Amino acid sequence: MIDHPHSIEPQIHCNELKKLYDDYLAVDGVSFDLASGNIGGLVGPNGAGKTTTMRCLAGLIPATSGQLQIAGCELSDGNPANVIELKRRLAYVPDDPPLFDDLTVAQHLEFIGRIYDVPDHRRKANELLDYFQLASKANAGATTLSRGMRQKLAISCAYLFDPAVLLLDEPMTGLDPPGIRRLLESIQVRANAGTTIIISSHLLAMIEDICTHLLVMDDGKLQYFGQVEELWNRFPNAKSLEQAYFEATSKDATAWEITAQETTVQASAPLTAASTSDSLPATPIC
Repeated sequence: MIDHPHSIEPQIHCNELKKLYDDYLAVDGVSFDLASGNIGGLVGPNGAGKTTTMRCLAGLIPATSGQLQIAGCELSDGNPANVIELKRRLAYVPDDPPLFDDLTVAQHLEFIGRIYDVPDHRRKANELLDYFQLASKANAGATTLSRGMRQKLAISCAYLFDPAVLLLDEPMTGLDPPGIRRLLESIQVRANAGTTIIISSHLLAMIEDICTHLLVMDDGKLQYFGQVEELWNRFPNAKSLEQAYFEATSKDATAWEITAQETTVQASAPLTAASTSDSLPATPIC
């Protein structure tokens, strides 16, 4: 795994992001910064704008307005060269990752290793297959895999080229408890190596222990951004972080909705726990 130098400069800088679909405002003025080694937990109810936000950050869809700087790439100017460069520095795994039906598990990793020119990619691929317990499926076709195995394969492809920024949209979908545990452990390890990570989930209890920051969205707006313990401080009567989250997304929470200026707080130190181009694949690995 490549270590990414820790820096106080944000690897993800999002300022007043808006995304409009015809007359529907899916994302409304979202602002936040995450630095190297930070893990941001993106949570919110269905339709909150989480996936649209992640797709904008990944350069898959253009923002209607706002400023986006991701892994040193400026996306706000609409320059296609910046989007292509971002594909070398960022990996995005959607909640239902598309795979190549005609390729085996091993061939997926071989393809990613070659197209990203990953040094010693076959050794790394074998290590990932072992870690995610896919080695026995190396020669199996993608269409024969269960939902959880497809998820593991997509995550393995994302990990293979050691991106500086990693966006995981509902990555625990279909995983069994041991698979979830291995995934969360691997996320911590990569954050400790300097990778900046956003993980979206409906299961706040599953991700709260690994996140350095929480991003709470509702109705396209960022209702809260900050360190996990700060959410507790905003709702001192909450008996759990989950209850604080429900308070944050309730209609009564609008009085304390934070402004864009408040959300651009510099991200804190990383966890100490163990932690569109034709030349690039149109897979979850952006």
